[in-house]
Amino acid sequence: MDEADRQLLRRCRFRLVGELQVAPLWDALLTRELFTPDMIEDIQCAGSGSRRDQARQLITDLETRGRKALPLFISCLEDTGQDTLASLLRTNRQATKGDPEVIRPVDLEPVVVGPLMLGPKHLRAKKPESFDLASGNVTPVVLGPEEFWPAQLKPEILRPEVPVDTGSGRFRDVCAQDRPKGNTHLAYVLKADPCGHCLIINNVSFCQTSGLSKRTGSNVDCEKMRRRFCRLHFLVEVRCNLTAKEMVQALAELAQRDHHALDCCAVIVLSHGCQASHLQFPGAVYGTDGCSVSVEKIVNVLNGTNCPSLGGKPKLFFIQACGGEQRDHGFEVAGMSPDADEASASSHESDAAPFQEDPGPMDQPDAVSSLPTPSDILVSYSTFPGFVSWRHTTRGSWYIETLDSVLERWAPSEDLLTLLLRVANAVSERGVYKQIPGCFNFLRKKLFFKTE
Repeated sequence: MDEADRQLLRRCRFRLVGELQVAPLWDALLTRELFTPDMIEDIQCAGSGSRRDQARQLITDLETRGRKALPLFISCLEDTGQDTLASLLRTNRQATKGDPEVIRPVDLEPVVVGPLMLGPKHLRAKKPESFDLASGNVTPVVLGPEEFWPAQLKPEILRPEVPVDTGSGRFRDVCAQDRPKGNTHLAYVLKADPCGHCLIINNVSFCQTSGLSKRTGSNVDCEKMRRRFCRLHFLVEVRCNLTAKEMVQALAELAQRDHHALDCCAVIVLSHGCQASHLQFPGAVYGTDGCSVSVEKIVNVLNGTNCPSLGGKPKLFFIQACGGEQRDHGFEVAGMSPDADEASASSHESDAAPFQEDPGPMDQPDAVSSLPTPSDILVSYSTFPGFVSWRHTTRGSWYIETLDSVLERWAPSEDLLTLLLRVANAVSERGVYKQIPGCFNFLRKKLFFKTE
């Protein structure tokens, strides 16, 4: 969704949440493929499941549904008799950008492009462009609107373009699905099914002496990640409420498994966090006993030395925890305004805990002679080191909620780093307090999740 449509939704959010009747919309949203059945189910379960909570979640998720999401949503409102809201959105959209009417299937007809007759599934607006049979030149025909394009032409279905050597020293761009199967130097190959293990550590309740509060809403995060990584063809294991020692033990058990037949490994940690001294990766996360485990230690349990069967394979770490106690108020940017629905911090908590200085000496890293020990590693943090990470008490954390939504929408077409850029951009625009996710990337290739 472009910025103008996103800002329009935010300006109208209060009224939409107050008046939107969600129950009649489900079938229309599915018919127009704005949401999948699983996404509809997630929206229906949002918060307390009330109409307002469902409407609020629907408007939030709508921002992730592509460039045509708003006009399609307006059509859904008209189809369900919610003409007042449809008129509100359409009028304001036309005032800002001149919105063309959505072309419905009844207005479309098959078109001949060159000598090829595109069948009934390949529809476009009337009055096709001409072509020159003598020269063989065909005037480009613009298919439209996007929602009626065949699946193979939809841009969100296509992998990003990658350079391929033509043999003449020059490069041409081809779609990723057109890559020769042996072209493994461009991207990691994830052919195994399941493609790898995924360990989720979900710490919710902490001992009283730790001084750490219960992480209400974390179970929502945990379930979203469990379902998402199952759909990405991972073997998912969930471990809840582990002490620091038990966290290290769970990671050690994962490292001791035989990963030779698998292509990848993922670890997701949901807990309180803090700053910590480090050589490689900043931050630490807390066990339920109030003792911390550094992110550096979590990562190194699975590095090339400690887990040889994962050597040369991507190891992904997603850390939902605070990086410190600082609260970012952000800075003013023209044309941006805080989400009124998230302006109140009453239902938001942080996963922060005080900075802890490691009393012991810092070891110097050892030299390696083959692949670097920390290679093929990516650590995605929910927030910038030193700052808090926000979590809604009923909807879960900003980071996990956004990560799940981005993976749902874009994992079939984009590599992991691009997905994480989308997550960072979306999270950075939320709330009164600000948050910006980031990552430490030591992958050697692009990574596309297995989604088929």
